[in-house]
Amino acid sequence: MSETKSISQQERVKIPRQKMPTQEASVRVRNFNEVALGYPEETAMREAARCLQCKRPKCVEGCPVEVDIPAFIERLREADLPGAVQSLKKDNNLPAICGRVCPQETQCEALCVLGKKGEPVAIGRLERYVADWDLTHPSPPPELPPPSGKKVAVIGSGPAGLTCAGDLARYGHQVTIFESLHAPGGVLIYGIPEFRLPKHIVHAEVNYVRSLGVEIRLNEVIGKTYTLDELLNEQGYDAIFLGTGAGLPMFMHIPGENYNGVYSANEFLTRVNLMKAYLFPNWDTPVKVGRKVAVVGAGNVAMDASRCALRLGADEVHIVYRRSREEVPARAEEVHHAEEEGIIFDFLTNPVEIYGDEKGWVRGMRCIRMKLGEPDASGRRRPLPIENSEFDMDVDMVIMALGTRPNPLVFADSGGLERTRHGTVVADERTGRTTKDRVWAGGDIVTGAATVISAMGAGKRAAADIDRFLRGEEAPVSRAEAAIRAGAS
Repeated sequence: MSETKSISQQERVKIPRQKMPTQEASVRVRNFNEVALGYPEETAMREAARCLQCKRPKCVEGCPVEVDIPAFIERLREADLPGAVQSLKKDNNLPAICGRVCPQETQCEALCVLGKKGEPVAIGRLERYVADWDLTHPSPPPELPPPSGKKVAVIGSGPAGLTCAGDLARYGHQVTIFESLHAPGGVLIYGIPEFRLPKHIVHAEVNYVRSLGVEIRLNEVIGKTYTLDELLNEQGYDAIFLGTGAGLPMFMHIPGENYNGVYSANEFLTRVNLMKAYLFPNWDTPVKVGRKVAVVGAGNVAMDASRCALRLGADEVHIVYRRSREEVPARAEEVHHAEEEGIIFDFLTNPVEIYGDEKGWVRGMRCIRMKLGEPDASGRRRPLPIENSEFDMDVDMVIMALGTRPNPLVFADSGGLERTRHGTVVADERTGRTTKDRVWAGGDIVTGAATVISAMGAGKRAAADIDRFLRGEEAPVSRAEAAIRAGAS
């Protein structure tokens, strides 16, 4: 390590970004083992040596949970792994997960100084290395403050709920997570495949949150078991955080969507991941996969569904997307891995009808060619159909990966909780406060389907504000509000 300490800034800049070892595509398409294999020690140290330790680190500004990135990387290259873990977990309760699934290329790495003229430091890969070291060399949980005497209910054990719960426990509050499924983790456990996020990693991170004193109650459907008002008024909770995500699938509402062999990506991935269909018959969850599969959509969920279908035996899998490659919302790494594995991309293509046979099973799909017009509300160019360009695709299974909305069940008897026309909860972006007293919300239930790390950031901000509320402190005033107040006076 003395070698990396003595390297000049000019020499650091010349070190190339270190590649991530992966399973060969020809091998991994028939297994569910992790694709990205992680840095070996020597590679991690060489990548850590690239960090310039900027005095004003822009990378931290790009992290939704504000990890002190230079600090953990500096500890790493000094071979102080316990120190690196401590620095990393000070701000991030789920680092082994973030190191695998966060879109670092559009967040922390996008602001790395090295990225201006070359390739940024592989912050996510270094985060994974440190977090994985921690999993094999576990340290005791941090010392907690004296109990505050306050109780908080966290609804949902996905990334937002786990982050909020962990931080609230660190503040000294008694926290109970209510999870509707039989296993904790939310989208981490039911949505993201084993080859991208091994479930033993999720279990380990959940157990870390438990080690902070958080109770997790499974098979508890809020809206049925208890309403929000019952939790607040009868069960004695002082505050509630809603982190139930967005698990209600969206469809195209085209003819034929009700045929057998048409899945929502949610159903398909839940059967494969949470219910272990990929281990059938050792696990008793079957999943019927077609010979030729079309996955409609091009986000990370579409990549996950298409790659699962291939691994489960499909001969041919198509990604059908109405925009061009430039507009694909999935991570570049996931698209690259899908292409390596033989997924076929049909851009500027949109389904208009699904055909079925006399037994009610999918036998084909009619599509239309698209062209791009002016940008729409999303900032992307609007896809427009090309007249008389319809054609038929030979498929026998269709997976709709079009996005999701919050499940309305949690809102039963939740008077005062304002929602948008899309079914999402109205909440303050800085604090997570909703329009209902003593109720906060964050993650996909507020934003609609988004990233794991953005949900974690929302959980973290809400936890800080809940703590302020429980201690009788006022929420911080934004610059805009301060300016308004100053003008009024």
